[in-house]
Amino acid sequence: MKTILVTGGAGFIGSHTVVELAEAGYRPVVIDNFSNSEHFIIERLGRLLNSPVACYDQDYQDIDKLQSVIKKEHVSGIIHFAAFKSVNESVERPLEYYDNNVAGLIRLLEACEQSSVKHFIFSSSCTVYGEPDKLPVSEDSPLKPAASPYGATKQMGEAILADASRVSKHYNGMSLRYFNPIGAHHSSLIGELPKGIPANLVPFVTQTAAGLHAKLKVYGDDYPTPDGTCVRDYIHVVDLANAHVKALAYLERQAPSFYDFVNVGTGAGSSVMEVIKTFERVTGQKLAYDVAPRRSGDVVATYASVDKAQRLLGWQAKKTLSDALIDAWRWQEQQKKPH
Repeated sequence: MKTILVTGGAGFIGSHTVVELAEAGYRPVVIDNFSNSEHFIIERLGRLLNSPVACYDQDYQDIDKLQSVIKKEHVSGIIHFAAFKSVNESVERPLEYYDNNVAGLIRLLEACEQSSVKHFIFSSSCTVYGEPDKLPVSEDSPLKPAASPYGATKQMGEAILADASRVSKHYNGMSLRYFNPIGAHHSSLIGELPKGIPANLVPFVTQTAAGLHAKLKVYGDDYPTPDGTCVRDYIHVVDLANAHVKALAYLERQAPSFYDFVNVGTGAGSSVMEVIKTFERVTGQKLAYDVAPRRSGDVVATYASVDKAQRLLGWQAKKTLSDALIDAWRWQEQQKKPH
C-alpha cells in the first residue's frame, strides 16, 4: 500500500482528499499545524474510514521534522494543501502569503529532492488566470497579472514546481488549478470550517441561514454579468478530492522530471445570485442579504474548460450545484451538535 503525505490534511479540501485516497487503496498520512483547521477532524476521518488516520501536528516548513516523517512513513507522494487561501486577506497581508505559500513550497520541494518522494501534486487555483479574456478558461489561456497576492503565490508556486520537477531525478509533479470548491462529505462528518467571518460565499450563505449572521453580503451587483453579480465555477469538494486521486494515478505512470497542469472545475459558471436562489430552493431557507461594495482582487467571471482533465486524467465532475449546497447545509446543521 503506497503512503501519500497530505500537508494541510485536516483542512477542507485536504480532509476530503484523505477520504478519497483511502477509498482508492492508498494510505494517507496527514501533516497539519491546525492554524486553520480543527483536531476533531482527524478523529472524524478515522470514523469515516473505520481506521485511525496517522497525523503529525506540526508545521510542514519544519524540514527536519518533515524529513523524519517522510522516512518513517515511507512516503511515495505528497499532495500539498498547506497554504493560506483568502484572496481578500492576501491583499491585506501579502508578506505572510508570500512567506507561507512560496518560501514554504521551496523548502518542501528541497525536502522532496533529498528523500524518497516520487510524486508531488500542488494545490493551485484558477486565480492564476487573472481576469480571463474569454470563457471557458482553458489551460492554453494566458496567465494574466494576478488580481491578488494570493493569485500571485499560485502563479509562482506553479513556476517553481514546474522548474523543480523538470530537473529532478526523483519525482514528477502536477498542478491542479481548482475553481471554487464547495459542499461537504455526504456523511456530514467533515466539511468547510472557516474561522471568523467566512471569506467564501457558500459558508457565508449557510452560516447566515443558520442565524450566525444577520445578513449575507453580496459584494457588488454592477458587474457586466447577466444579473450583475460575479460568476464562478462551483465544484463539489468530493469531486475535487477525487481529481487528486486521478492525478496521482496518472503521475504514477510518468517518469521522473514530468510536469503538467490541469483545470479542475465543472465547466459551468453560476452567479452569486444564482447560488443564493438555488440554496433557497433546495433547502427551503430564506436568506436576507445586502449589496456591499466590490472587493479588491475579485475577477468578474471565470469558469473552466475541463477537456484536458477528461482526456488526461479520465476525470469529470459528477455532482451538481444543488448537490453541493444541500451537503453544505447538512454540514452546517451538524455543527449544532457536540463534536
